[in-house]
Amino acid sequence: MLKKYEAASEQVNLARAFMARSIIRKYLNRTNLIFYSELSRLIGCEAFVKHENHNPTGSFKIRGALNFYHHISREELEAGILVATRGNHGLAMAWAGQWFQVPCTVVVPENNNPEINRIIENYGAELIIRGADFYDAQSYCDELVDSAGYYYVEQGNEPEILNGIATLGMEIMEDLPEVDTIICPIGGGAGCASILKTVRAIKPSVEIIGVEPQNAPSFYESWKKKEIITLDEADTLADGLAARTVFHLPYVILRDSIDDVVLLSEEEILQGVALALTATHNLAESAGAVALVAACKIRERLAGKKVVIIMSGGNLDMNHLKKAIGA
Repeated sequence: MLKKYEAASEQVNLARAFMARSIIRKYLNRTNLIFYSELSRLIGCEAFVKHENHNPTGSFKIRGALNFYHHISREELEAGILVATRGNHGLAMAWAGQWFQVPCTVVVPENNNPEINRIIENYGAELIIRGADFYDAQSYCDELVDSAGYYYVEQGNEPEILNGIATLGMEIMEDLPEVDTIICPIGGGAGCASILKTVRAIKPSVEIIGVEPQNAPSFYESWKKKEIITLDEADTLADGLAARTVFHLPYVILRDSIDDVVLLSEEEILQGVALALTATHNLAESAGAVALVAACKIRERLAGKKVVIIMSGGNLDMNHLKKAIGA
């Protein structure tokens, strides 16, 4: 099965990312890459934050959604598209779907953030609540495809979604070509894989470090065991990283190329949210803040380097904010 995705990984490349940039710039401004002196002091490096939380839907996922809609044929979209999400992917596909006038159905798990659900509906998408977690929501999507004929968008397995996200890496290299290390959250893996593909094509020496929750280490376990592993559960505050399994396409891109993966406890994830507030004055969602606290955790190996930290999203659950401030 992986041979199919190994072939697809060749479609994720710098040339396609350049094409994606010309499409995405019609809808999005480039996000800021900001140097933070306090963060740099805490880590002992030159710390820069790439603010994907400043995008219209609050995360990097909008880049991939716009590029996907541009490239997909109208015939394939006739019945509308279908996505499973905990939040950011669904927000991105619903928001971009309005621009391209494509009906969008979004499946979320039970107990999903009600604020996210409401905004998805505000963007004109149909919302379906089904399953205990993201993995269950994905499984229900397979049933709907068989019965209703939707185009099911598996975010991590669509090359043009990854090429859209790869524009993030291009912006980093344009703004800070001397970067030594990039630290990026990993959920399904699309974001980190896209950045790696672009950045390494420009500067092969850049170190790429992923971050996962200890409670949801689906990529880490797959990377160590050299095969895709499905976890029994992924119970973490970092909703955007609560993936019981990594997507196949990012896995084949990352498995032999990523430098390291840092695992964080739930307490450390909350510390990341607080750190985003105090050191950058930004509200970062739990998944969006993990790279900050991971950088602190591995500060010794980052000493003196130019480090880019990806703040991947800002759709913070208010309950998580209260816990972070309380902690």
